[in-house]
Amino acid sequence: MPGPRGGRCRTGGRRTRDDPAHPPTRTPSARPDQHVVTVRRVTATDSTWEPDVLPGFERLTLPLAPDDEGDVVATLVRRERRGESDAGVDLLYVHGWIDYFHQVHVADFWEALGVRFHALDLRKYGRSLREGQTPGFVTDLRTYDEDLAAALEAMGHGDGAARRRLVLMGHSTGGLIVALWTDRHPGRAAALVLNAPWLEFQTRYLGRRVLEGPVRAQAAVAPRSHLVNLDQGFYARSISRRFEGEWDYDEAWRPDLGWRATPAWLAAVFSGHDAVARGLHIDVPILVLLSARSVPPVRWSEDLRHADSVLDVPGIMRRVPNLGSLVTLARFEGALHDVTLSEKPVREQVFRELSRWFRGYVAPPAPVPAAPRRPWWRRWFA
Repeated sequence: MPGPRGGRCRTGGRRTRDDPAHPPTRTPSARPDQHVVTVRRVTATDSTWEPDVLPGFERLTLPLAPDDEGDVVATLVRRERRGESDAGVDLLYVHGWIDYFHQVHVADFWEALGVRFHALDLRKYGRSLREGQTPGFVTDLRTYDEDLAAALEAMGHGDGAARRRLVLMGHSTGGLIVALWTDRHPGRAAALVLNAPWLEFQTRYLGRRVLEGPVRAQAAVAPRSHLVNLDQGFYARSISRRFEGEWDYDEAWRPDLGWRATPAWLAAVFSGHDAVARGLHIDVPILVLLSARSVPPVRWSEDLRHADSVLDVPGIMRRVPNLGSLVTLARFEGALHDVTLSEKPVREQVFRELSRWFRGYVAPPAPVPAAPRRPWWRRWFA
């Protein structure tokens, strides 16, 4: 893999599935009503932190409950040498479908604001994918409660009463996951940043309802069977430095043509979409970042380098007000699906808006210096 250019992201070398440093993973079965999570206590000072594939970062493997595919883990990633944080804020980043944390420049942005940045590779993705596992497979998005609980425990937010404020940032499917989690766990997060969150299916509500019956029927009889893969690799072409983009990442963890989705996983996503359609009740500030438009990835064109070719932007926008009581929507002309991977002028605008929102809604206000006291004798003279 070519070396890094400037501040661009790279994994520092590809890992194959049989790499002993990256053994295999599986999914605990979902609870229908309540989702009770038991977490092995792992703290940020544990000796199990080890160097990550990203230079200058380290990772912590978080053991989770095994499932029918074997042992399951999630992976927490942070900077090895962290500067002093002065914002009193911790941030946890959660990636999307067919993805993992590789966006070093996003960590750079948050740390420049004094935020302690962590990223989570969910079970069966990226650093957490193990030999013999079905990539990204879950049957209920609430299964990720265990992943999030383990990560927050390691960050010092396990009891929900941490002294530092917590911000959750999710991209695409990760945005849907953290929004649903925050709705179910009021009082834990102080704010949400949702980068192109997958709040509605690409066919919108009516199309989703038509597909839902057949998908759930197939999930009931063959949960790990494969659905048709419509990904022609155009999004990878728009972001990868090997093609038309400017970013380096590990194609073993983020394959150009993606993975073939399973009906059980898609049924779980549909349930999440149903919950958003009914309306969430998140009572903390939320920032939603979207491209100004979407372009269907039917055939390659230059438009795919300047629009969201993954999600249906108008359909997502209709769901944004359903998230909570204080939602800010920012749209960016020329932005890709992951707006932070857009061309430099666009992503600079993204980070300006993100910084302004953070300072207005999350960062503690700057202390107002006290007025100097007048000498007592001057009080007698106007």
